[in-house]
Amino acid sequence: MFSALVETHWQQAFAGEATRWRESALTVTIDIRAHARFRAILLETEAGARAMLDPALADALVAAVGAPLEPDELRPALAQAGAPLYGADHLFYFTLRDQAGVLAEPPAAHVRALGPDDAAAFAMFESEASEQDRDDAYVALDHDAAFGAFADGRLVCAASMYRWDESRLMDLGVLTLAAHRGRGHARAVVRAIARHALAQGWEPQYRCQLDNAASVALAAAAGLSGYGRWDVAPSSPQ
Repeated sequence: MFSALVETHWQQAFAGEATRWRESALTVTIDIRAHARFRAILLETEAGARAMLDPALADALVAAVGAPLEPDELRPALAQAGAPLYGADHLFYFTLRDQAGVLAEPPAAHVRALGPDDAAAFAMFESEASEQDRDDAYVALDHDAAFGAFADGRLVCAASMYRWDESRLMDLGVLTLAAHRGRGHARAVVRAIARHALAQGWEPQYRCQLDNAASVALAAAAGLSGYGRWDVAPSSPQ
C-alpha cells in the first residue's frame, strides 16, 4: 500500500546490530548508534511493534523486568528502567494510489514555491503567528523545500520539509494563520509541497502528536494515510 521507500527506511532503521528478542507482536534490536540521540526508538504499526535500544538500556530493561515483553508492557518497562518515552507521534504517508492522485492534480492558483525573495513576506507571516504555533509547526524558509498560500497578496499558510535521518523521506510541517483557517489553504499547500517532493523522488512524511486533533484532521483532508506511531526516549532529559 505504501511506497517501497517507506518500508525500506523503517526496515533499515530497526535492523540493529543484533536482535535481543523477537515475539509475534514485538521485535527488539540493539544498536550502539542509537545512543547518540536516543536511548530507545519505538515504531508501532498494524504489522507489530519494533524497538531499538542502546545496549546498556537493553541490559537494564532485562534486569529490571525480564524479557520478552508484549508491546503494551514496553512503555512502563522503559520508564522503570530510567528511559521514559517522550510521547508518540502519528506517522502519515501517501499510499501509492494517492501519490498518483497528487501528481495528477493541477496546482492551486494561490499556492506556489517559496524562496529567498519571499523573506519579507515570510517574516511578516511568522510575526502574525503565535510562538506556540510556530514551535509546533516547525516551518522554515531555508528548509529543503517551502511552499505557501497567498490571500490578498499576503502569505497566510506555509509548509516546509527537510530530509529525515539522511533518508529520502522528507518530514513536513504546515502552519496557517488563525484568521485564515478552515478555508482549505493547508490542504492545498500540503498537496503542493508533496507534489514537488514526489517529482524529486522524495517521500513526504507528516507527523503529529496523537492528541493533535486538528493535525490529524488535516492529514486525512490532504489524503494522507496512517502508517504507525513513532516514539523515542531521548539520550538527555527533555
